Amino acid sequence: MCRLFGMSSSPRRTRATFWLLDAPDSLADQSHREPDGTGLGFFDADGTPRLDKAPIAAYADRAFAREARQVRSSTFLAHIRFASTGGLDARNTHPFEQDGRLFAHNGVIEGLDELEAELGPARSLVGGDTDSERFFALITREIRACGGDVSGGVVRAARWVAGHLPVFSLNLVLTTAQGLWALRYPDTHPLYVLERRRGGHHGDRHLDHCGTAGRMRIHSADLSAAPAVVVASERMDDDPAWRAMAPGELLHVGSDLRVTREIALAEEPAHRLGLRDLRPEAAASQRPR
Repeated sequence: MCRLFGMSSSPRRTRATFWLLDAPDSLADQSHREPDGTGLGFFDADGTPRLDKAPIAAYADRAFAREARQVRSSTFLAHIRFASTGGLDARNTHPFEQDGRLFAHNGVIEGLDELEAELGPARSLVGGDTDSERFFALITREIRACGGDVSGGVVRAARWVAGHLPVFSLNLVLTTAQGLWALRYPDTHPLYVLERRRGGHHGDRHLDHCGTAGRMRIHSADLSAAPAVVVASERMDDDPAWRAMAPGELLHVGSDLRVTREIALAEEPAHRLGLRDLRPEAAASQRPR
């Protein structure tokens, strides 16, 4: 299963060190069916989006992948990919950038011919082969149609996909230089949020998050003195304030760290997919690890 991580300390720019590790699963299993990619998105002080990402596969080394970066930003977006659509290529590796926004997705959307037909001229936003980037292009088109309202664009795009295409999961995180949005839909995969006060629940500690499977670790000494909001595919430390997002919930973290949430998609997908409905490679990418 792909891993999502988003963090905002807005309006403060904080320094975080990321280790992005691929799955410690069996080499024999991984090398046959799991192309992988790691990606980190952040923003320069002037709001310019930056992406540091690479496709990495499990071939013959015990440590499949490791990448560490130290940057300063008010928002971060990290993703670890298990490919379901699109080959092992940098252009298919998350996060993606469109209109100065960064986006990562965990799930499967089918019916891509119909999605491309719906995109129309917005198809030019897509440079790779993935369902995720096409979904992002639909979101971008809808944000433009909403006059720049990101929440409105995400909801309109997600509702169209849920009403017209076969859907396994639409979990996503989207960031700008000052804002973060997350959607969990439907209840296929979990997505957790932590509204972390300065110093964490102990009051005096830096951020030091490690995923339960060891795939991702994030460290920030700056957050011993600054609050932050974190969204992740799994609880990443023992803080009791981690909360599971509800199915259909859209979360927005504003430029002042104010959090708003709504149930944006209350209905089930019109064509909900289960693991048995997916192509073997897609099913392999979506099983919990």
